[in-house]
Amino acid sequence: MSFSLPLTLAALVAGYALGSIPFGLLLTRAAGLGDVRDIGSGNIGATNVLRTGRKDIAAATLLLDGLKGTAAVLIFAQFSPLAGVVAGFAAFLGHIFPVWLKFKGGKGVATFLGCLFGFAWPAGLAFCAIWLLVAKLSRYSSLSALVASAVSPLVLWALGLPAQALALAVMAAILWIKHSENIARLRAGTEGRIGQKT
Repeated sequence: MSFSLPLTLAALVAGYALGSIPFGLLLTRAAGLGDVRDIGSGNIGATNVLRTGRKDIAAATLLLDGLKGTAAVLIFAQFSPLAGVVAGFAAFLGHIFPVWLKFKGGKGVATFLGCLFGFAWPAGLAFCAIWLLVAKLSRYSSLSALVASAVSPLVLWALGLPAQALALAVMAAILWIKHSENIARLRAGTEGRIGQKT
């Protein structure tokens, strides 16, 4: 992949700016639901938005958070594949560490998946299939996301996309770190299951 410093910097800045748009916060406020950071986990992602009781707002948050990653990748991939990788990675970081919210954003699953679809849509479908399989077997949403994110870089590598696979492997590691509390609850057997009343 060819390297251009100006293009790489543009991909970093634009990708981060796009990824840092806090759709969960903006949508819940627009719907008159207050500040989503004041409920549940305090997270701005779709899972916490769902705790408001508005499935439509949660679904919109999930979709828009995913599209941030997809858009960043596809826009800059038109200039070079490397720029697309950089932009997607920056969008992922922007979602998790948005400067506007004192670097306290979401856990990154939706934007991770959005980037994955941008890199290679078959890999995105593979993520969804793995998520659904693990969710059906375990009834744990967090475990499903963790397993699917761990396998995704291998899928990209198998598709002949080593640079994308490397970037996604780093993103997966960050995603796992952001889910450290979920992992602790999974190990303790106290993590909430899909459909479980809290």
